[in-house]
Amino acid sequence: MINIMNKKVLGCLFAVLSCATAIAFSRTDREPATDRPPNVVLILADDLGYGDLACYGAKDLKTPQIDSIVAAGMRFDRFYANCPVCSPTRASILTGRYPDLVGVPGVIRTNPSDNWGKLTRSAVLLPAVLKTKGYESAIIGKWHLGLSAPDTPLDRGFDVFRGFLGDMMDDYFTHRRHNINYMRDGNRQIDPAGHATDLFTNWAESYVKERRASDRPFFLYLAYNAPHVPLQPVEERLTRVLEREPGIDPKRARIVAQIEHLDEGVGKVVAALKETGAYQNTLVVFTSDNGGQESAGGNVGGLRGSKENVYEGGIRVPCSFTWPAKIAPRGRSARSALSMDLFPTICAIAGAEPPAEVDGESLLPTLLGQSPDESKRDLFWTRREGNDRYMGKSIWAIRRGEWKLLQNTPTAPFELYNLKEDPLERNNLASKEPAVYRELAKALRDRIRRGGAVPWQ
Repeated sequence: MINIMNKKVLGCLFAVLSCATAIAFSRTDREPATDRPPNVVLILADDLGYGDLACYGAKDLKTPQIDSIVAAGMRFDRFYANCPVCSPTRASILTGRYPDLVGVPGVIRTNPSDNWGKLTRSAVLLPAVLKTKGYESAIIGKWHLGLSAPDTPLDRGFDVFRGFLGDMMDDYFTHRRHNINYMRDGNRQIDPAGHATDLFTNWAESYVKERRASDRPFFLYLAYNAPHVPLQPVEERLTRVLEREPGIDPKRARIVAQIEHLDEGVGKVVAALKETGAYQNTLVVFTSDNGGQESAGGNVGGLRGSKENVYEGGIRVPCSFTWPAKIAPRGRSARSALSMDLFPTICAIAGAEPPAEVDGESLLPTLLGQSPDESKRDLFWTRREGNDRYMGKSIWAIRRGEWKLLQNTPTAPFELYNLKEDPLERNNLASKEPAVYRELAKALRDRIRRGGAVPWQ
């Protein structure tokens, strides 16, 4: 009887152990045993074109580090910046709103007479929402949403800031803009030596390693100013490109060298995540603030237009999401999405509730393979500018399904394109599809009225 009972007990124990072993071995790298919310690293390039990564079709550059991130997660083929220029897109990323609805329809600049935005005091930024779930938030790199209090990163909810307040650097090595030093460590002015790409990479690496000892999740917003002009690559890198790519245009060679420098930096930050054991449970997002600048040698992947335009080349950008714990590798989505969608997506991943007025949509169901369907919403773009082409007015675009209505300069007539049949926007259908034109024009007028209620000065 005792032997029978022992056999039964042993049998039960064996069954339990077998089950536990099966569960342990069936758990993939995408299912770590942790209840801690994931870290979030959002990497933003500056003026990186849709065709300026090897994995997005570039033949004359090598981006193995970013390519590996894209391959490890989900790539978006129809991801759009919220604006064809810098400040507005950054406002959308950090608020989840259309940029003009938070007071940033155009570029925030040093000179008040050429400044076209001011982030509203009522805007709720992502760090404030993530703080409710215990996150520490850091920004390293380019801010471009205000030059002084109360519009600096620390004023707007970030816990850590090491980077550049201004719009662009006139020199990657001296880090000045209009001879003004906008480099800061917190609120303290600093004057570090080195190429800006290396500085931002090193600071991000250090931050990730410092967080190893913390039990709090972190949000790191790493905003490079590369490959934005001026074209100042490290000379050894430029020599390497020129030797590898015989016959390459000299201007193109310089921006390729800057992109490859950026790629190496991204790889170092990801390596730091792996070294500290944080990589498996970290969401890494990589994208750009607007399309490439063709006049500086940027590659927009054959699309029409480039930076500053609301044609596809000015607003369509590379984007990928990697989260080894949850997102399957080598995914690809044709869903149309905007920069402002990053806010609610990150909130959903962190388990935080976004503000009710957020305009973006969470992409988490798509990332997890649960909802690949195209969103039914209209998408809008605007840009206000003050040069002779704009005279302080705005340009606009709306996309509804495959239809896109746009005005690329304030004095030009609106143009209508069907992106499914005409992805390069060559065949203007404004006079041939009057019903579609009127329908989209009405929706756009309603949107313009909504934006007009928000002050930006």
